[in-house]
Amino acid sequence: MNKSDPQQLIQELIGLHATQQGALLPLLHAIQDQLGFIPPDAVGEIATGLNLSRAEVHGVITYYHFFRTTAPGKHVVQICRAEACQACGADALLALAEKTLGCAVHETNAKGSVTLEPVYCLGLCASSPAMQVDDTLHARVSADRLTKILSQLEAA
Repeated sequence: MNKSDPQQLIQELIGLHATQQGALLPLLHAIQDQLGFIPPDAVGEIATGLNLSRAEVHGVITYYHFFRTTAPGKHVVQICRAEACQACGADALLALAEKTLGCAVHETNAKGSVTLEPVYCLGLCASSPAMQVDDTLHARVSADRLTKILSQLEAA
């Protein structure tokens, strides 16, 4: 697969998924896994390739919080917003992350180094509050630990 040519990559992924039953979600995940986001201008190609309407494709992309339509920062920080994490202070962690990074959820900080996203369960309910940085999980995250992690990301 050719990441240097996003349109060609998207066409290849459509070809791999087009005959699959219920192909839209697996295709969208594959595109985001490869590119980091789903380019808005790919909606028409996806719709045509899967014999769906543009509205159906757009509706799925915008319905699920997981999908991005803009390129993320160098690092993606996800803070769990599920009930167990909220009960253990995740709301305060999210507010601290927004303040520290200078951006709201679903945004990237001014340096382009970190994108902040809410996530609705990382599977670490017994070790709340939890967060994920790129592909690394962090459990029992305190305000001090969050601040340290974010400062390391911004320095990188």
